Amino acid sequence: MSVRVASHAGSWYTSDGAELNNQLDHWLNKAELSYGPARGIIAPHAGYTYSGETAAWAYRQISPATVKRIFILGPSHHVRLRKCALTICKKYQTPLYDLKIDSGVVAELDATKEFQWMDMKTDEDEHSIEMHLPYIAKVMEDFKDQFTIVPVLVGSFLPEVEQMYGEIFARYLADPQNLFVISSDFCHWGSRFRYQHYDKSAGPIWKSIENLDKTGMDLIETLNPESFTTYLKKYENTICGRHPIGIFMQTIKSLMKQNYQLSFKFLKYAQSNKCNNQNDSSVSYASGSLILN
Repeated sequence: MSVRVASHAGSWYTSDGAELNNQLDHWLNKAELSYGPARGIIAPHAGYTYSGETAAWAYRQISPATVKRIFILGPSHHVRLRKCALTICKKYQTPLYDLKIDSGVVAELDATKEFQWMDMKTDEDEHSIEMHLPYIAKVMEDFKDQFTIVPVLVGSFLPEVEQMYGEIFARYLADPQNLFVISSDFCHWGSRFRYQHYDKSAGPIWKSIENLDKTGMDLIETLNPESFTTYLKKYENTICGRHPIGIFMQTIKSLMKQNYQLSFKFLKYAQSNKCNNQNDSSVSYASGSLILN
């Protein structure tokens, strides 16, 4: 049976289960439950020292007793994908306990002919899905044998392709036993990211970055995917999970056409560093929750 190892444990986060458990507990206890129960979340995927605290605000909104299946949509950082990619694995390891892949749903998605498979190297090299696994394991620990996961690696697609995937995922988001986890960091600013948009009227660079991110976050909250696409074209903000977010927004739009009342709210925002000059760099993180009204 193919098992994906926790390849980033010991570097991006601790490989010590007890220590990891304590860290996650600490961050979750600091976060407030204010916008739940979540049907979907957007949360960051950086090393836990950078974004662990921010991610907790999304995970705090989950009501684990109702969740039976968790879809995780993460952007591909290393390989170009023609389609969204599914895992060949049956289990994903975490330092807390192993998470079981929902092979039935993976087969349903494969049957649409709109997905490809990621090989083991691609799966284990990628961090955008893995960084959510310990949080999922922690939040779901009282129901560890009662839920499955569906990891989906997302490539760079045109809006109409995102819309097509949104229509595929809509029936899964409609099911109250399913939860969607959308993996994304926000602005990657600095010469090493080849992105240095600066609106001097904002004051310091970090404030310009915050304004830029919050403009995008406000548009995500409108749940209008076209306006978010327009924003990305205009500012080229380096939001690495823009395509998972785009698919998520199209999934929501597809449900809203069927008269589902959904709303999304960001709850926490942070930057890895406060940039004050052109030699600085930072990555932004944001966490939010989708609820059914």
